[in-house]
Amino acid sequence: MARFLLCLCLCGTSLICRAQESPYVVTYDHHLEEPGNLEIETFSTIGIPRSNQNAYIAPYLELEYGVTGRWTSELYLEGQGTAGDSTVFTGWRLENRFRPLKREHWINPVLYLEYEDINEASRILKEITGTPDVTSPNAELQPIKVRELEAKLILSSTVRDWNIAGNFLTEKNLSRDEGFEFGYAFGFSRPLSSLASAQNCRFCRENFIVGVEFYGGLGSTVDGVGFRHAAHYAAPVVSWQVSENASLHFSPGVALSGLGSPVLIRIGYSYEVRGFGNKLAQLFGSRR
Repeated sequence: MARFLLCLCLCGTSLICRAQESPYVVTYDHHLEEPGNLEIETFSTIGIPRSNQNAYIAPYLELEYGVTGRWTSELYLEGQGTAGDSTVFTGWRLENRFRPLKREHWINPVLYLEYEDINEASRILKEITGTPDVTSPNAELQPIKVRELEAKLILSSTVRDWNIAGNFLTEKNLSRDEGFEFGYAFGFSRPLSSLASAQNCRFCRENFIVGVEFYGGLGSTVDGVGFRHAAHYAAPVVSWQVSENASLHFSPGVALSGLGSPVLIRIGYSYEVRGFGNKLAQLFGSRR
């Protein structure tokens, strides 16, 4: 299992990929994967510890497929390794996003539904609804299974060169009776330039998208709704398109509360297989 997680991290430093529509790590906007395209993405969350914590790295592999122009489906495989502890596989997630409106509007809603089959050692922090446990050993956390349903309302708008997005989420643990948990994420971003350069270059301003996102928990129906019992982060985000089909993402998040890790460093790469659905159909069709 340790070799598997190491491969995920190495893939993240070796794959050449396309630039995404936005640089966000946690916040979703209204852009979906193109129909028939498959995006392979690796991300790693590095937790910088407090005095009573250990540093960790939590990589995940994401397979994102554009089912239609208004429906994108994603599969996540995730793991986690803690300094002075162990490396463990923490589970998988299946996510679906659906745009109910066909055309672009001033505010574009997206409906999100995810099923998670993970364990308590999970630390990729794709969303935050409470306080992540970063002090207990992996041997205690991994056996505790967590099967959850998560729903989000995604609202996103493009104003000139700016993207503004807000996510509101609710999560229900199906393994235990913990009530409903709530969280949020919102961000804004823009390219450094909206005009394309006359020459083809990697370091042109239009190849960089920068922004800021904020995310954290909003309590639960058990402990009460509010900001007190959850971690909160502010994170600048940067996306660099290194070639026509390649991008690099980087985001250092800083805690706004005394809960969780004080700093989260996110590094990610993705690779897109364009026309994957057509190629797959042709492959199976040729074998008939």
